[in-house]
Amino acid sequence: MSFRLSQRDKDIIGFIDQFRAVDRDSLVDLFFKQLKSPVNACNSVMVRLYRLGLIERTQQYSPTVYLPVNAKIKKNSQKILHFLSILDVYKQMCTYSVPKQVIVEDKPTGRKGGIEPDLFCIFKGSPFWVEIQRNQYSEQKMQVKVNLYEEFFFSDEWRSLHWQPEERSPIFPSVILITPVRYAVNSDHIRIIQVASIHELMEKYKSSAKQQREGKPRSSASSAGMKINLT
Repeated sequence: MSFRLSQRDKDIIGFIDQFRAVDRDSLVDLFFKQLKSPVNACNSVMVRLYRLGLIERTQQYSPTVYLPVNAKIKKNSQKILHFLSILDVYKQMCTYSVPKQVIVEDKPTGRKGGIEPDLFCIFKGSPFWVEIQRNQYSEQKMQVKVNLYEEFFFSDEWRSLHWQPEERSPIFPSVILITPVRYAVNSDHIRIIQVASIHELMEKYKSSAKQQREGKPRSSASSAGMKINLT
């Protein structure tokens, strides 16, 4: 069968491949918001792509969630909620600045048992690894996770990752823990930022930047006084 895909069709398919699970409303926000009837336009496009066999879908969620055609996820898997939470973090970032070099479920060590952040991206000029904690874990388990990041830091392998700037010294990303609770984890070598959302991160940065302009002492909390470029 012969058919022609628009650039938007290709972008949508690529986006679903990248994020693994994408709900209809997110597609509306990201690809159709500027149209007169964005929801209807999105529904029409997604039905066409589905009938062409270019995407999969699951209607176990409302609105519909779309998956890659080669997805190894069951249509009723809890993993879908995991990918949707990663997408939500990405969308929050987009309200401030579109992230670059986005990698979903990054595996920078290339080895099993190494760090496996849910998301890597360069956001507002700074590299970040994002860990999204939908469930509450023990502080010991979270410290083990932090220790893995420290091990990678001391390995120096991160200096040659493909996204590192060519014209500057290599940068070890800050680690954002998206969590509704605060864990008593610490590191003397890497920056750990604990926030409930990207919106909270940006609010904390604005508050910290204001304190610096006014010459007030900065908070010692790990998520405040950040030396990261979020401007």
